[in-house]
Amino acid sequence: MKTITVRVSEHVYAEFRRAARAMGRPTSELIREAMERYRVERLSPRRDFSGFHPRSVGRVLQPLAPEDDLLGEMLDPE
Repeated sequence: MKTITVRVSEHVYAEFRRAARAMGRPTSELIREAMERYRVERLSPRRDFSGFHPRSVGRVLQPLAPEDDLLGEMLDPE
């Protein structure tokens, strides 16, 4: 493991210390965990959609019929 020096505001560090104390864990462990989560969520390339969750875009305006061709609609330049 690599030792590093990171400068953070007193407020942020105090918040991590309070949380660590409440959980009975070292502050450094919480900070490492936060850094790892950031790395996985923001820095690592995503290779599939398994981690994505669908978002609601509202109600259905018109149900699809079997003869509807969405791909053709998207590709037609009109």
